Amino acid sequence: MSENASVTITRQSGYQFLVDFGPDIATLLVDEPAPLGGGAGPAPDHLLLAAVANCLSASLLFALQKFKQDPGELRATATPVVGRNENKRLRIMAINVKLELGQAAAEIEHLDRVLAQFEEFCTVSMSVRQGIAIHIQVQDGKGAIVKG
Repeated sequence: MSENASVTITRQSGYQFLVDFGPDIATLLVDEPAPLGGGAGPAPDHLLLAAVANCLSASLLFALQKFKQDPGELRATATPVVGRNENKRLRIMAINVKLELGQAAAEIEHLDRVLAQFEEFCTVSMSVRQGIAIHIQVQDGKGAIVKG
């Protein structure tokens, strides 16, 4: 995690905003879906899901590499559970994250230790989890569920 991370968001038109991550990082156009916006870019909920999934993926890779293990292809899918709060406002009530390893569990040494610790390395999901439940499932390259 970059300790000096910041973003600047500038409205372009309608609900479209340009996200500036700073020098050397491409800007990103974000937009609300119709009927508010035109859906020309990811919406804020997409960015939240991407941040959680990316951080968990990187944390799992980091934990694997501590044991000199290669997961092969690593894929994450994050899906929100949307509901209404006590004031009938839409909220993300939970996030389900499915992490898929490219290797079979039997081919990854110390996988049990990796799975026991990798979530603790993820700054984003551990921070988000304080307000939104995050449910994680890890599947190996043969489709076997090894966590969750």
